[in-house]
Amino acid sequence: MDPSEYALMYAVEDSHWWYRGMAAITCAFLNRWYPKKEPVRILDAGCGTGAAMTTYLARYGTVWGMDVAAEALRFCRRRGAARLARATVARLPFAEGAFDLATSFDVLYEQAVPSDFESLRELRRVLARGGRVLLRLPAYAWMRRSHDALVHTRRRYTLREVETLLRESGFRIEHVSYANTTLLPAAMLKKIGERLFPPAVPHSDLAISAGRLNGILARVLAGEAPWVTRLRLPFGLSVIGAGIKP
Repeated sequence: MDPSEYALMYAVEDSHWWYRGMAAITCAFLNRWYPKKEPVRILDAGCGTGAAMTTYLARYGTVWGMDVAAEALRFCRRRGAARLARATVARLPFAEGAFDLATSFDVLYEQAVPSDFESLRELRRVLARGGRVLLRLPAYAWMRRSHDALVHTRRRYTLREVETLLRESGFRIEHVSYANTTLLPAAMLKKIGERLFPPAVPHSDLAISAGRLNGILARVLAGEAPWVTRLRLPFGLSVIGAGIKP
């Protein structure tokens, strides 16, 4: 990821509609699996600037965060995070079976990850038997835009590709669905606009303020939570997949 993106992420991660909506969807999954307060050991693999690990993930247990970027970990420390490691997701500095839940939100698609398959196998290694992995990845190669250049996108995924990745990495698939379905048409229009009028330099989606629409967009995305966790939505801007280590 471009280093400038971390500062921008840190600035907007608590308020931006996309982060707020995805947090609601993630919590819907976690509430389904962990309805009671349990001593769940959680690894946030590719924790970025640490908002997830220090806010909603912390409700479910003890969270460790790791990221390959020193810039990201500096921002995590600003948030008060202490259980941190600098490492690549392909080679985790944790013992086998150390965690009950591993989350990886928009990480395995990056150019810095040499192999999504090997990285997912590594996440499987550090999970206890019966432990879960929860992935979120960007959807559709044809939706690649200027934002992808800044976050160093290596690939985008289809639902079937995420299913195959989970299965071949040794997980039993629990649920896979597209998400951010409602707003896909608007994103497609934006994609067409970029094609017709290419930006002079790549620009980040996080730098674009939604203004008064921010709260509305957050509610629209969060409103998908009951559907994403129960149904297999047919399309969307993200793919969310959950698997269990047998």
